[in-house]
Amino acid sequence: MSVVPRSEKPTGRLRRMLDRLSTSQEDLHSAELQQDAEETGCTKICDCDDRQIVKVTGTLRTVTLRPRAGVPALEAELFDGSAALDVVWLGRRSIVGIEPGRKLIASGRISMSRGRRVLFNPKYELRPLGQE
Repeated sequence: MSVVPRSEKPTGRLRRMLDRLSTSQEDLHSAELQQDAEETGCTKICDCDDRQIVKVTGTLRTVTLRPRAGVPALEAELFDGSAALDVVWLGRRSIVGIEPGRKLIASGRISMSRGRRVLFNPKYELRPLGQE
């Protein structure tokens, strides 16, 4: 009986199914989001640098109303499987379709605020609900 080293795992359907069953739900979701970013031609959030103009995609984890300097601001955390960034719409209390769990594509200039990546008033495109 020959032993197959772990680095040379069989890649058959059974192996892929077992790998999928043993992978956590969060890891599967992250992999799916990263694949979605590649398919849409978007930059991974982890690769975004300060002052860079980017196009990113992901899922909104949280959406909150948090005033900034006395001005209403709708803030959302966008996660793409590699990292997260804050998306902020200044002067807005709500936007139809911007809700936790929704997928979107956002573009604009990245800035850094308190060590976190932020997109202020980005152009955005909501992904169709059927693709979620």
